[in-house]
Amino acid sequence: MHDLKFLTENLDVVKEKLKYRLKEPKILDEIFELYTKKRKLQSEGDALRNKRKIISKEIGIKKSKNEDTSSLMKEAEEILFELEKVQTQEKEVEEKLYSLSLLIPNIPLDDVPDGPDETYNKEIKKWGEIKEFNFKPLPHYEIAERLGILDFERGAKISCSGFTIYNGKGALLERALINFMLDTHLQNGYEEKWVPFIINNKSLLGTGQLPKFEADLYKLEGEDLYLNPTAEVPLTNIYREEILKESQLPIWITAFAPSFRKEAGSYGKDTRGIIRQHQFSKIELVKICKPEDSEREHQSMLEEAEKILQLLELPYRIVILSRGDMGFSAAKCYDIEVWLPGQGCYKEISSVSNCLDFQARRANIRFKRESTGKVEFVHTLNGSGLAVGRTVVAIIENYQQEDGSIIIPHVLRKYTGGIERIG
Repeated sequence: MHDLKFLTENLDVVKEKLKYRLKEPKILDEIFELYTKKRKLQSEGDALRNKRKIISKEIGIKKSKNEDTSSLMKEAEEILFELEKVQTQEKEVEEKLYSLSLLIPNIPLDDVPDGPDETYNKEIKKWGEIKEFNFKPLPHYEIAERLGILDFERGAKISCSGFTIYNGKGALLERALINFMLDTHLQNGYEEKWVPFIINNKSLLGTGQLPKFEADLYKLEGEDLYLNPTAEVPLTNIYREEILKESQLPIWITAFAPSFRKEAGSYGKDTRGIIRQHQFSKIELVKICKPEDSEREHQSMLEEAEKILQLLELPYRIVILSRGDMGFSAAKCYDIEVWLPGQGCYKEISSVSNCLDFQARRANIRFKRESTGKVEFVHTLNGSGLAVGRTVVAIIENYQQEDGSIIIPHVLRKYTGGIERIG
C-alpha cells in the first residue's frame, strides 16, 4: 500500500520505476483521477458542512427572537440531503481507490538495477570453493531415489505431483536442518515463534499476497482462510493494527512453518526433485524496525541468512534483483543462490527483502516516536533463513560421494545423533 498523496504528486516518477512491475500502468492514471475526485468531494463536503453550521446558528438566533425559521429549516434539509449524496460518492470513490491501490507493487529503491527480468540481476558476492569431483556429479533426485530417502511416487499417490515423502535418514536430515537453522538464528538474537499455519484474508492482504496472487494460494472451501504460503505472513501480522512503542523496536522474530503454494505461474520449471514443491519447509526471518534503520537491518538479515550456508560449507553467490524480477512487496531484494553441482548451476535458496513501509501501511503497523509523540509506520523486512528442502538438495549434491553415499556436514552431526553418512 502506498501513500496516495506521494503517488499522485510524483506520478511520472512512479510510472518510470514501476514500468517493469505493473502490467497495467493505466491503473496509476485511474488512481490519480479517483484521488483528485476524492479531494474535490472532500472540499464539497467541507463547504456543505460549514454552510450547514452557519445556517444552524442563524436558526438558533431566529428562534431566540421568536422569528420564523421555516425557510432556513428547509435550506438546512436541502444541504443535509446534498451532503449525504457527497458522502455516499466519497465512500464509493474511497472503496475503488483502496481496491486499485492494493494492486500496485512496491516502488523500487534507487540502487535497484533497472531491468525487466532476471537477466538484469547483478551479482555482488561469491563465497566458498566449488568442489571438483573426480566423477560426474548426479542431481539430487537420482541420488535420493537410489538411497531410498525420498519417495516421489508415493508422495504423488497420497496427494499429487509436487508432494514428496522423506524416508529414514532423509527425514532425519530435514529435521536436523530445521533445528540447526532455528538454533543459529536464536543465537544471533531472534525470538522464535510458533505460528498458525492457516491464515485469514486480512493477514494475506497485509503482506501483499492478496488480492493479486490468490491463484497461487490454497483456500479452505467455504471459509475465508488459506494454507500458509510463507511464515512471513503470520509473523508480520502478529503486529497488524497495533501501535508499538519505540523501545520495542527493532523486533527480530523467526519461525519454522510448512508452506503451501500452487506454483501457478511456474509450469514446467524444476519438475524433477524437490526444488519446486507444493508443500515445503522453510525457516522465516522477519524484522520490524524504525524507517531510518531498515537499510542496516536489511544488510544484517542478509548476513544472518548467509551464515547458515557458511556453517554448512556450501558455496553460494548473492545477486541483487532487478526491478522487474523483485517480489510484489519488496523495495529491494537480495537472492542467495546455492551452487548445485548435479545441475551445474546456482539456485535460489533465500530471498531477503526490505519492504519499507509498504506492508506496514497495508497491515496498519505503526510505532510512537518518543521524541515527538508522532505515530509513524514501521518498516518491515523478511527473508528465508533458509528454504529447508533446497538446503537438503544442496547437501545431497555437494556432499555426494563416488560410491553414492552422502556425507553429513560436520555442523549437523550433533542434530543427527552423530550419524556422519547416508548410504
